[in-house]
Amino acid sequence: MPNRKAILVADDCAEDAFILKRAFERAGMEVPIQFVKDGQELIDYLSGTHGFANRKDHPMPRVVLLDLKMPKLNGFDVLRWLQQQPELRRLIVTVLSSSDESADVNLAYDLGANSYVVKPGSLSGYTNIVEKLRDYWLEVNRPPDYVIAN
Repeated sequence: MPNRKAILVADDCAEDAFILKRAFERAGMEVPIQFVKDGQELIDYLSGTHGFANRKDHPMPRVVLLDLKMPKLNGFDVLRWLQQQPELRRLIVTVLSSSDESADVNLAYDLGANSYVVKPGSLSGYTNIVEKLRDYWLEVNRPPDYVIAN
């Protein structure tokens, strides 16, 4: 079985992605971490289309960190799409959003998100979140099975 500890991050904000990369480094993450910039690119990645077919270079993730407010397709669109994919509907999705609006939190969970985290305002805050996500989702939690797309 391929490395099921890969993380896929979908975030259109270059600054947030940069800070998140630094947080992964500071947390000593030793798993593949891939970044995409919008919801459509996330779907292409998970589908193995438009340049993402090579699973050695683009491994299927154990966890997706999903921003909600993205161009093309937003995080809610991605969650809806995931629920329509029998082989992916069990994929672990943690929403990582700047929104702490109850409507966004509730809708994300209604659409199948496994957790919801509000983006912090500092590198140390991101590092703390990354460490907790790593400890729980990659070390403690036993993930469900899902079919790995070719």
